[in-house]
Amino acid sequence: MKLCKQFIKIAPKLRGDYIIFDENYPEMTSEEKKALLLLKSVIFHYHGLDEDEQKILDETAKHLDAQDELKWANEFISKDYLSAFERAREYLNETIGNYDKSLRLEYLDQVWQANNKKGYITEMEATAMLKLAKDWHVENELIEMVRK
Repeated sequence: MKLCKQFIKIAPKLRGDYIIFDENYPEMTSEEKKALLLLKSVIFHYHGLDEDEQKILDETAKHLDAQDELKWANEFISKDYLSAFERAREYLNETIGNYDKSLRLEYLDQVWQANNKKGYITEMEATAMLKLAKDWHVENELIEMVRK
């Protein structure tokens, strides 16, 4: 996970309050956890959440001590499943969209890696991530990262 390791090296420079407790997940605020879990969840829900995806979400929430944030993300999506992606896109553009470019890429990388963990990435999931990357002005970087 080359990008993640690079991110960890620069994270203290980006935010003085980062305390690295794991190579993959720096300590995060509740808002950051909500954003990451909503991002992962809405991508997984894009075609219908399956057992493997739910397990990945549960593992992420456990690892981050973010069960409340995962519950919040699930409630966000369940309010209106059909508009969930567009509502999440708006929310994420207001939160993650303002993060440093390296951090925006790190969030997308974590979602990409989560999809790889389940063994496949659907065209719809990839398209959804590309839409967000375009919104966040990191589309070329995401494409380059995925090619590696």
